[in-house]
Amino acid sequence: MGKPLNIPVLAEEIPRIGNKFSCWLGQRVLNVMGWSFSGEFPRHPKMIIAVAPHTSNWDFVIGIAVAFSLRLKITFFGKHNLFVPPFGYFMRRWGGVPVERSKSHGVVEQMADAMRKADKMVLCLAPEGTRSRVERWKTGFLHIAYKAQVPVFLVAFDYKKKQIEFGPSLIIGDDIQYELNRIYTYFNDVEAKFPDKVATIVVPQIGDKD
Repeated sequence: MGKPLNIPVLAEEIPRIGNKFSCWLGQRVLNVMGWSFSGEFPRHPKMIIAVAPHTSNWDFVIGIAVAFSLRLKITFFGKHNLFVPPFGYFMRRWGGVPVERSKSHGVVEQMADAMRKADKMVLCLAPEGTRSRVERWKTGFLHIAYKAQVPVFLVAFDYKKKQIEFGPSLIIGDDIQYELNRIYTYFNDVEAKFPDKVATIVVPQIGDKD
């Protein structure tokens, strides 16, 4: 038996899905794996959840277990080749949206428009966009947040502490590089499953912003 999960309470405004069984299953998986929560979940009915660092397939397992535990209805992107039978049904049921990377043009505008129109929507993604080492994270999620005027909620999977850490919610401005650097800074001290795959280098800014 693992340590206490310290499961946060979600506000009524947050989109929900699932049942008692899926909730129990998610909590059981996290408990057996020794994970727990820290921090508070925000009350925003529409937001983007940026989860990092992402270096392992286990991140997806933990992420789904978190969503099940909280009965949180999420939307997430996945490689189109993962949406084939029989797994495709479950991927879509869990909130997956297939994306073909070679034809991803227009996804930002489409998702921003979908978020603007929705009453409730939680888009969950990994800024790295891949489990491999990348020197610069993708910025599509920041453009979506800015265009849709929704906050970005930072969530860290710290493998050293075995904690799902709920961090700040950021209002995103038009200086995308500045916003990306703020997010890099938050995740710099978080230990990934495979730390050698993490490359969060903060690019110096010209001038300061508060």
